[in-house]
Amino acid sequence: MDRRQRKTREAIFDAFSELLMYHSYSQITVQEIIDSADVGRTTFYAHFPTKDDLLREMCAEMFAHVFSEAPEAEPTHDFSDTHDDPKAMVTHVLYHLREHGKKMMVLLTCESGELFRRYFDEYFCALVMEHILKGEKQKEKGLPKELLVNHISSSFVSLVRWWLEQQMKQSPEEIADYFMAVILPLV
Repeated sequence: MDRRQRKTREAIFDAFSELLMYHSYSQITVQEIIDSADVGRTTFYAHFPTKDDLLREMCAEMFAHVFSEAPEAEPTHDFSDTHDDPKAMVTHVLYHLREHGKKMMVLLTCESGELFRRYFDEYFCALVMEHILKGEKQKEKGLPKELLVNHISSSFVSLVRWWLEQQMKQSPEEIADYFMAVILPLV
């Protein structure tokens, strides 16, 4: 994707995010997104066939960085040397969620929240499988791994929602400690 296409996608993502803060998902029209992003209808549809595709792509782009296998050093945090540490991976995710707190709260609570949570859950489940349960022996024999992954992921999503509702008063490190305290007895 060239620079111009990236800038167009970014403008559409920004416009859509801004609209989600003030309007329900079902009330937002493609025309409003186009007007707010200052792009043409053909340009919009060249990037996104539907509004649902826009949401899916926005989540995929956001999560691809947040759940990166090799986190890079960033202005607010550096977990670039901790890719094998599950707590560090979770803390890295939490830093990104804090940076986008208002947008996250909107996405988690808007009527499209279920769709957003499903995408978020898919990415977090992969992180659980790769970094939290990798090499771990289950304490409870006979517990299906898929159930354990789903339970851990759901617990994280609930914790994030609670943290957002608390206006993120706790640091990402504290929330990661809470999360690890909840899941460690399971793994």
